[in-house]
Amino acid sequence: MTIGIIQFPGTNCERESRLALERAGLEGRFFRWNQDPALLRDLDGYLLAGGFSYEDRSRSGIIAALDPLMEVIRQESDRGKPVLGICNGAQILVEAGLVPGGGAPGDPPLVALTTNRRVARGRVVGTGFYNAWVTLRAETDETAFTGAIPRGTCLNVPAAHAEGRFVMSPQVYRELDEGGMIAFRYTDEAGQVQEEFPVNPNGSEGNIAAITNRRGNVMAIMPHPERTPLGDGIFHSLREYLEKGSGKGGGKGSGSETPPAVTGPSRDELPRFEPCQGAHELVVRLIITDNAAVSVETALAHRGVAAGITRRVHWELSLDPGLPQSRVQEVLEAIRASGELYNSNKEELVPPPAGKGAVSLLVRERDDIHGRRVLEALQNWFGLQEIRSLRRGILWTIDDEQWLEQILASHILLNPVSQVGLLYDQG
Repeated sequence: MTIGIIQFPGTNCERESRLALERAGLEGRFFRWNQDPALLRDLDGYLLAGGFSYEDRSRSGIIAALDPLMEVIRQESDRGKPVLGICNGAQILVEAGLVPGGGAPGDPPLVALTTNRRVARGRVVGTGFYNAWVTLRAETDETAFTGAIPRGTCLNVPAAHAEGRFVMSPQVYRELDEGGMIAFRYTDEAGQVQEEFPVNPNGSEGNIAAITNRRGNVMAIMPHPERTPLGDGIFHSLREYLEKGSGKGGGKGSGSETPPAVTGPSRDELPRFEPCQGAHELVVRLIITDNAAVSVETALAHRGVAAGITRRVHWELSLDPGLPQSRVQEVLEAIRASGELYNSNKEELVPPPAGKGAVSLLVRERDDIHGRRVLEALQNWFGLQEIRSLRRGILWTIDDEQWLEQILASHILLNPVSQVGLLYDQG
């Protein structure tokens, strides 16, 4: 039985994945993104390995999720073949909508994997990348990846990710929980759920470490079970699933009835960006080639969208309204000089985008952890207590607005679960 290990540019955990498959008596065969996708149909299952596909450009997993080979994997998963996504592979499955599933190709994702937020005693004590051993508790033994693991069993495996926090609407969370689609949760060593760090390493909703589709043959897991024999139960479960012939159409039920709780916005539904009264806007662009914009432009071109894409970082900051103008200028200059908003060696401040026929979309994280971190640095490290608020966003400019609806439909710039999009008026 052969599992295709999908290799996108930037993934780097394929060899550990193959070793884990071999330990379970399965063959792992590397399959590169530029091979003929039709050849995927000859394989018994698929594993999307960890790493940084396309360097996490635009957002983690989205460029790979739009690759044509993912449509073949979707079709084969509908036939019952198993699909396992680990870390970046989990992000790809989420962005492609294979987990939790239930929608048609092109529907917006129902969940998102976003920036880690480590919370202890009710306070955020850390954000971003986290690398440590964590404990996972199996919540079900009715999936392709947990059938050989008794429910309640704890696994000790490493985690290494920066954007592993599962977020979703309360409605979707209930569907996952009641439908048995939460495969693993983070717990302490005794198997007890504790919502705060370090038991919950990233602030994931409900301590979720892995979710499946309703059928149970597709799983997205953030920690790395392939890096230790202690996680081999997942791969032994996969082998048993295939030996039972479940890959031809078994599992715990066909399809998914998870309701789409989030819809992707159309242009008419997008609110317009309105800066706060008295706020200052700083727009930053790369002096060097912006590979994120290039990758988005290329991915869209493969989908027949011939648009030019420009990417800038947008900051909106508000100062104490009682400041005299002379002090306002001093604070703004201190902010620029701090290096917290941009790196002057490779970035520069520019005017807001302008251009006839172009359209700009400001994308902000609903939970702006990055903006809060920078605000705290400016206030506490640089003594700029006059700053009252700071919001960060990405300003995407499309050179021809006729393509906006198609770009919004691709979700390449915006995951509506974790992000909000605002139309930004051209100057």
